[in-house]
Amino acid sequence: MNDRTMWIFVLLALSLGPAPQTLCAQGALEDLRVNPERIELRIQELSQFGGTSNGGVDRVAFSDADVQAREYIISLMREAGLAVRIDAAGNIIGRREGRGADRPSILFGSHIDAVPHGGKYDGALGVIAAIECAQVLHEHEVATRHPLEVIVFSDEEGGLVGSRAIIGTLTPEALDVVSHSGKSVRDGIRFIGGDPDRLEDARRRPDDIKAFIELHIEQGAILNSRGTDIGVVEGIVGINWWDVTIEGDANHAGTTPMDQRKDALLAAAHMIIAVNRVVTEVPGRQVGTVGRIRAEPGAPNVIPGRVVMSLELRDLSAEKIQSLFATIESEAERIAGESGTRVSFTPIHATSVPAPTDPRMRQIIAAAAEGLGLTFQLMPSGAGHDAQDMARITPTGMIFVPSVGGISHSPEEYTRPGDMANGANVLLHSILKIDEGALD
Repeated sequence: MNDRTMWIFVLLALSLGPAPQTLCAQGALEDLRVNPERIELRIQELSQFGGTSNGGVDRVAFSDADVQAREYIISLMREAGLAVRIDAAGNIIGRREGRGADRPSILFGSHIDAVPHGGKYDGALGVIAAIECAQVLHEHEVATRHPLEVIVFSDEEGGLVGSRAIIGTLTPEALDVVSHSGKSVRDGIRFIGGDPDRLEDARRRPDDIKAFIELHIEQGAILNSRGTDIGVVEGIVGINWWDVTIEGDANHAGTTPMDQRKDALLAAAHMIIAVNRVVTEVPGRQVGTVGRIRAEPGAPNVIPGRVVMSLELRDLSAEKIQSLFATIESEAERIAGESGTRVSFTPIHATSVPAPTDPRMRQIIAAAAEGLGLTFQLMPSGAGHDAQDMARITPTGMIFVPSVGGISHSPEEYTRPGDMANGANVLLHSILKIDEGALD
């Protein structure tokens, strides 16, 4: 090779930019792994903000503990080489530029706000693991093709506030809702550094995002009971709520014969049994719950004349939810006829539609798990997550790791360090597969 040819090769290499990775002697991309000890340490450190004496956390959105935890997370993001900003909805976004400035970003993350008297892993693991992935890439000088963005959604537990703002569905009415902190969502967003008067600025265009992926504890017992390492989430279930009103006749409990009663509470008991039977008789993973009941007038010596109870149905299929409800309505008519009562259903507007994950994202997550030698299974998410909003604007995937005993939203919530590391490694290699073109 002469000098002129050598310089042509040099100039060509410079024009193409840096290589896909600069690991050199540190190993190939396939060998990258997260630091389990660092993840565990940071989970424990984060739990000190709003930590309770029984090992849980009391860190509701927009509280002082939430602000302190956010400051800690921002410090970790900067340590991982991320450029940090807070958008108008109060979401924290840490960005790492890619080789292609015009390419859409790969987003990954979760939330750090907690339910009152909750646990230290719900949401928090997804954030700590996302930062860990960014830090591993930073430490090994891996230059990705796409920009990467670690996102911490605001007020997930209070109604997916941050992700709803990103997809443009956060309504003025939602801003007036009073959160667990005692502040309205509007005031809470201001409190954490957002601007509720400029929410449109937080909205993201679909062509601005390549994909979104969220790591989360399962919050159920399936993975733990089966000894499976990873859950590949098929989607977040739809949730429909109704108030069920049963009207009979209130009457004297001592003077009304048993065969002349129109007992609304007795009819409600038959309704609850019918709901359980209808939901369990149909093949599938749907669930149905009666979680609240109020009998009137509520005196021990009066036959209940009116009962209002809740009905909740969840499934990945909206059609199945409606089919189950139709069967429950038929059962209600039968029970009403036999008991001399009247039954009516009032839909509650605060429902969510099923949000399937992208089939390609499922394949990417499964391939990452398999490449790491981990067992996995497809499964739905029975709980709501920010991923259900993100699925409306971009290819979305979700990774579950085991919850010991299936306990969540409790100080007893626990995920083993090894399981956290497994999930973080699957997240890391899923991000790399997406960056390498697995969605193209």
